[in-house]
Amino acid sequence: MVLRYVRCIAAAAAAMAVMSGCATPAAPTIDASTSPGTTPVSSVPFALFTHCGIYEARVQDTFFLADQPLNDGHGNPPAGWGNPYQSGTITVAGSQAVFHDDSGHTVTFHERPGATSFLQTCS
Repeated sequence: MVLRYVRCIAAAAAAMAVMSGCATPAAPTIDASTSPGTTPVSSVPFALFTHCGIYEARVQDTFFLADQPLNDGHGNPPAGWGNPYQSGTITVAGSQAVFHDDSGHTVTFHERPGATSFLQTCS
């Protein structure tokens, strides 16, 4: 019984040595689209609030205004947009944020420096 226990431990130790000792370190990956001094840009999932039209967006603690606000003329999102939210992605690069969705909608926003809240709220 003790011999079987010792063999199991030896086999487990040998397997761990083989699995951990044979791999070479992973090579670091470099994003060739960025150069020193630039900030990498990436899109992140984003739920754009559309309930009263598309005017503003908040990404983390930064507030952005739409370059061209969108609504149906009655305080709602335009036809073809979700309500109260439209799912998509947003990409922030410097003072600009761009929203895209799978329906082909694109909205460009620009940062409101120093803003701490939305300009307008709706019910």
